[in-house]
Formats: sequence, C-alpha cells, structure tokens
Amino acid sequence: MTEYRINDLAQVSGVSVRNIRVYQDRGLLPAPTIRGRTGWYSDEHLVRLNLISRMLERGYTFATISELLHAAHYGMKVEHVLRAAPKSSRLANFKRAATITLTELKKSLDASDRAINLSQRLGLLTKDGAHYAVRNPEALAGAEALVKAGVDLEVLLDVWVRVEQDLEDVAHNFVSLITDKYFDENLPGMGDKSFAQLAGLIQTVRPMAHDIVEAAFSKALDDEISRAVGRASSYFDQHDGTESAVD
Repeated sequence: MTEYRINDLAQVSGVSVRNIRVYQDRGLLPAPTIRGRTGWYSDEHLVRLNLISRMLERGYTFATISELLHAAHYGMKVEHVLRAAPKSSRLANFKRAATITLTELKKSLDASDRAINLSQRLGLLTKDGAHYAVRNPEALAGAEALVKAGVDLEVLLDVWVRVEQDLEDVAHNFVSLITDKYFDENLPGMGDKSFAQLAGLIQTVRPMAHDIVEAAFSKALDDEISRAVGRASSYFDQHDGTESAVD
C-alpha cells in the first residue's frame, strides 16, 4: 500500500495542503497515522480526497458531504440520510441567499443590538450594506430553534464567547508543548532543515489536539446530558410521590 506525506498527498490529489488540513478539521478526512514526527496518509485518504473534490465540484456543502460519508461508513443509503423531514425555518432559505435583513434578524431571533454585535464578533454575521452576510447558516438556524424554545439569544451568544475564550487557552496549551521545549535562545541558530522539522512537529499536534478535544467534549457533553436527565427524573419522582400522599 502506497503511503504519502502530506505534501506528496497534496501533489497527487491536486488538493492543497491547507485544504487537506481543513477537511481533517471538519471530520471529512481521517487523520494520518503518526510515526515519529511524520504523518503518513494512505491510498484510502487519496480516494477520499478525490471523492470530496468531486462532491464539492457538484455543489455539495461540507455538511452534506459529512452526512453522506458518515452514512456510507455505517452502510447506510442516501435515503436514510434524507428520510428526516426538512426543517422549517426562515433561516433555511438564507443558506442560498447568504444574506439577512435587520428586520428578519429581529423577527426570527428577537435580536437586540448587542446580540447583533456579538454575532458579528463571533463571525456569524458580517455587515454588507443594508444587509448582513450569513457566515454560518447552520448555527444561526440552530439559534432560531433555541430562541423559539424560550432561550435568550444574548445568553446563548455569551456562552459562545466564553467557549471561544476557553478554547484559546486549550489551543495555547497544545502548541506550548512544542514552543516551551524548542523556542529558546537556540532557535535563531537553527538550520532550515531543523526549523522545517519543527514546523512540521507543530502541525502534527493539530490533528491529535482536535481528536483529544472532540473526544473529551463528547464525553463531557454526554455526562452533562445524563445528569440533566437524572435531575428531570427526580422532579417527576417527587411529583409522583406528592400525588400518592394526597391519594
């Protein structure tokens, strides 16, 4: 089986190194096998890259490609992916239009001026003349569903800001594994080859950190949901006990 370094994979696939890393970050492409300080890709990665490229050329979004690849991995068919009823949302139309007016923001999300400013700061919206360009339609549609359920939009965005700040610390901790060890007075005298190896080592941290954070967050989220369900169950138990006492 042929193996490729990332630069070799980029050359044979016609996909830039940057986009290969983007596909990995979005979960479309599996991480390479790490041996020593080098990430090694296989023919399976090449086949997956060619498939992603063809799907993007046909106009599929990253989200759709991810769903279809996930379905194929578990032996599902396209109809399984499409079986769920389409979501009803004003914001669904903006996936094509990619813009939204201030009136629609206030109507769909009850958005205050502060909420709009926070959305711009987080990269959800960008002012575009009399409209706002929608940078993350899926997140905005999710926010609409929460707002309809009674969640305050500003509270949601404040949580988002705190998460971003926390993740900046997480990213710093991973990168500092390398910088704390190698960034010292010897760095200016490092040769080109050694410096290139060091840069490659920092990039090696990226998929590893992504997998660790994703796995840790999934576990933490599952645990928190379980605790929430447990608390909800206790309310029902208390309610049932009260009714029995009255009977």
